[in-house]
Amino acid sequence: MPRLIPLPRGESGTHQDRTCARMPRSNDAIEGKARASAIGAGVVLLAGMLIAPGLHAQKATAKISEDLRPIYATTQDVAQGKRLADSQCARCHGPAGVSSAEGVPNLAAQRPVYLFREMRAYQGGVREVQLMHGEVQFMSPEALIQVSAYYANLDPAPPGSVAAAARPDPVQAGKAASAACAGCHGEAGVSATPGMPSLVGLDPQYLVVSMKAYKTGDRQNDIMKTMVAPFAEADLTNLATYFAVQKPLRAATPASGDKAAGQQAANAGCGGCHGAQGTSGNPSVPSLAGQDAAYLVTALQDYKSGKRADSTMKGLAASLSDAQQADLAAFYASQNPQPPNVRKPLTSAEWAERCDRCHGTNGNSTDPRVPALASQRVEYLKKVMHAYRNGTRRNPEMEAMSATLSETDIDNLANHYARQQARGIVFVTVPAR
Repeated sequence: MPRLIPLPRGESGTHQDRTCARMPRSNDAIEGKARASAIGAGVVLLAGMLIAPGLHAQKATAKISEDLRPIYATTQDVAQGKRLADSQCARCHGPAGVSSAEGVPNLAAQRPVYLFREMRAYQGGVREVQLMHGEVQFMSPEALIQVSAYYANLDPAPPGSVAAAARPDPVQAGKAASAACAGCHGEAGVSATPGMPSLVGLDPQYLVVSMKAYKTGDRQNDIMKTMVAPFAEADLTNLATYFAVQKPLRAATPASGDKAAGQQAANAGCGGCHGAQGTSGNPSVPSLAGQDAAYLVTALQDYKSGKRADSTMKGLAASLSDAQQADLAAFYASQNPQPPNVRKPLTSAEWAERCDRCHGTNGNSTDPRVPALASQRVEYLKKVMHAYRNGTRRNPEMEAMSATLSETDIDNLANHYARQQARGIVFVTVPAR
């Protein structure tokens, strides 16, 4: 609802109606009417942070002032902000700040400090969108204040009703897909069948490459080729992620070779790539610790015969006798597998919880410097997260948060916030103690 509220009596002894919000101020930001309207106190309308004066001429030395000072905008300021917004902004952002253009954000009920700062960033070229630069480059600080106050005063956009269905989280999707694998590779990827490899303790990159090789026929196994044929690349990634985050256990299968002899052979020829104890430090090289012994013997035989093509492994396996192959397999099977260096992906709820720390519960920011996300256009939210992730939009905190977002994370977060109920917010001042 519009936030037009009566203020307590000012020094003049009269009541005045003012819109309540917060906005930036600096020495050059308040002129004429806006400065005069700061007389008489009660509830803050505009206070906040400002890109330093002269930014438009000094992009390379742009500074942000943390000086938070209250200023006030009257209902007349808001009316003037509407006139400016209707002439400059409504073509793209909608007549009441609710956009109908794909990729263009809603501005209704957005936090006014944030709006002011972003327009100053466009003026100074810190944000390089030519259309926006052209619209705001000649607007005075007072005009920016009025436009920001106008948009902050509007009713927020309704929650999105056409947001796409959320994608399942990678681990949960991988778990569902793994049901087709459990019969051979064991529950949670720990083999209990001799000759069948365990899938835990392996880097996801290696697993994905291996499954693709079965799919293309580079690895020859008709059963595996049939099993992976229906899976898209995203499905293979989800499967590999699921197995990578499971607790790694040794395969529950027997090994017949001599472990001590196998260790000597491993130290002589295998440890450089697969690790001293069979735990690889290279995502493209499989860990062997805890692997089923019969599977390891079969793999060595296939490299030796050329059935599995790898020139390095073919050369190493060629010199091994059957007994030496069994010894190597027994040694590695006896080692305790270690989890790969892979962070368990956050669920959508966990990501949203992190975002809410700055952007407010369900995306309703209570910090005047931080934008609200609730009820924002879904495709705009996706575009922004991609921009932070690839560095075309700069903000240290957002770049760090976005760096590890997957496409699924971005889709799910955008859909989550687009569906939230947006709420306007009033900022008030209290007497100093």
